[in-house]
Amino acid sequence: MEKIRNLPIELHTLESLIPKAFLRFTSKDTSKMSPSAETPSTGTSNGSTPSLAHNPNHEEHQYLNLIRTILASGEYRPDRTGTGTRSIFAPPQLRFSLSKPAPNPADDPIPVLPLLTTKRVFLRAVVAELLWFISGCTSSLPLSDQGVKIWDGNGSREFLDKVGLDHREVGDLGPVYGFQWRHFGAEYVDAKTDYTGQGVDQLAEVVHKLKNNPFDRRIIMSAWNPADLKKMALPPCHMFAQFYVSYPNGQDQKGHLHCQLYQRSCDVALGVPFNIASYALLTHMIAHAVDLHPGTFVHAMGDTHVYLDHVEPLQEQLVREPTEFPELKIRRDDRGSGVVDGWKPEDFEVVGYNPHKAIKMKMSV
Repeated sequence: MEKIRNLPIELHTLESLIPKAFLRFTSKDTSKMSPSAETPSTGTSNGSTPSLAHNPNHEEHQYLNLIRTILASGEYRPDRTGTGTRSIFAPPQLRFSLSKPAPNPADDPIPVLPLLTTKRVFLRAVVAELLWFISGCTSSLPLSDQGVKIWDGNGSREFLDKVGLDHREVGDLGPVYGFQWRHFGAEYVDAKTDYTGQGVDQLAEVVHKLKNNPFDRRIIMSAWNPADLKKMALPPCHMFAQFYVSYPNGQDQKGHLHCQLYQRSCDVALGVPFNIASYALLTHMIAHAVDLHPGTFVHAMGDTHVYLDHVEPLQEQLVREPTEFPELKIRRDDRGSGVVDGWKPEDFEVVGYNPHKAIKMKMSV
């Protein structure tokens, strides 16, 4: 992937790129943008733009308001890629429901996937990458072969040489997410080595604790391993997840599984929508494996930034009204089995995803 050029935007001129209208979202503004705002969309499979009555309580507004805050008050900061960012630190958590009440109160809640709707999220890539993490794979090539190119830049010959990993084969990312999730503490050799039985299988430990001691306060999975950071093509951005089981209807009833993610570095335009969907989906998978209801996904962030070359595309996104989050159906008959391996893309069915059209943005590498 070619290096993203530095935009010639000074701090004072960036302000001129952010009209005040984009920093405040009102029903009046929405009606101007959408002539049929009072009529819900019937879908966007034909590429049309959905329209929906303004719902100030839609959970996606948390994300949109985060963008507004960064554009309005974030400080300019140089970054590793040379692109430049507007950044804030430790904004309020984003909180997303992973289920909604069924029409019949006696039925189980309906699983929901918080897949952002003000632009189309590349769901196929979300699923492929998550299953890649779970497999423990550390080569970008299997993803690339599936048409998911999001790790190609970090696994390229040019990038590996630049970060001092010139001894690695193309695609070998080092002991990144999947390795830490499934083999934490094992000695990393290369992407072709079989690590079966080596290190700590944190994901299996999470499942075991949820099934056997759901009140445990140590149900944690960490991708941050200081001993391995120099061996990684890219240190983990989403680095630490904690799981929690609540019993809102009493401990004699099925519990609800919640996940909180801490992410040290948050690319709000490209990365965060992906991360929300990925960890929400992971929580659904684990809830299925241990027979719990999906609860909530909470996203805590550190350095939370907008790349300067994403400002204009985000302005387009900010005037769009969110549509309803889709439902998620898991097509597996092994609920409660404790199995988290062997999942396939066809095990998931996303129903009712009616987003606005995609917005092209460049990825800084």
